[in-house]
Amino acid sequence: MTKDEIEEMAELSGLYLYKTNEEFIYCLAYFANLSIKIERERCARLADEWVLAYPHPSKTIAETIRARGQE
Repeated sequence: MTKDEIEEMAELSGLYLYKTNEEFIYCLAYFANLSIKIERERCARLADEWVLAYPHPSKTIAETIRARGQE
């Protein structure tokens, strides 16, 4: 993840605007979940690309990675 992406996610989650500790914790949790979701999708896309180049179960790997976010 680039510095700009991290800063954009922090701003979107409200980390720059918190007023109380409870709001800060909520925003921090939102930020963490958002970053996990983005990284999970990047990993799944990488597995998708491998499906095109290598004969192994990459499609299953990509589907499994994406499914982890649905739990």
